[in-house]
Amino acid sequence: MPAPLDPGPNGAAGDTVTSDTVAGGAVAGGAVAGGAVAGGTVTGGVAAQRDPQAVLAFIERFASAFADAGVPRMPARVFTGLLATDSGRLSAAELAALLQVSPAAISGAVRYLSQVNLISRERDPVARRDVYRVHDDVWYEAILSRDQILDRWDHSLREGVEVLGPGTPAAERLTDTIAFFEFLRVELPAVLERWRAYRQNRA
Repeated sequence: MPAPLDPGPNGAAGDTVTSDTVAGGAVAGGAVAGGAVAGGTVTGGVAAQRDPQAVLAFIERFASAFADAGVPRMPARVFTGLLATDSGRLSAAELAALLQVSPAAISGAVRYLSQVNLISRERDPVARRDVYRVHDDVWYEAILSRDQILDRWDHSLREGVEVLGPGTPAAERLTDTIAFFEFLRVELPAVLERWRAYRQNRA
């Protein structure tokens, strides 16, 4: 598992990191590690006093578990940082301040997360800057997008069966994989529909 990048500058030139926006209130009443942001206000009307060191410790723990599942370390940290904010949206400079890394590290991480549909980039018309957002239904959307990936894998695997020779042990292994993906495509819509009903009932 790759080690975290060394701490770098807290923000990009021209960006203002404010206590109201860093961590979307996740560090309200405290300071981001290293003293980058002191004080803070709670956003979204959520009254909470959070220990900023405890918040950062949680981010590192969950990011480590996420990285163990195959997600690169820095994208895992950025994604968890967004999950741990009340607003769910931060600029690159705010993410850099929260995680105590360089803006360049954030740039690569958000590009990766956008490509795998875990976050989206939006334009803040007031601040005139890009912000990165994790949606409340991020897991639903991420799983839903897997269907397109399964289609591409299925096509490549079928080509592989022809290349390896139908009936050979290697081709049979690929055929089993194709069958598993077909099973997922059949079952996934029903699972997601049950999830929507379950989520609505919880709400």
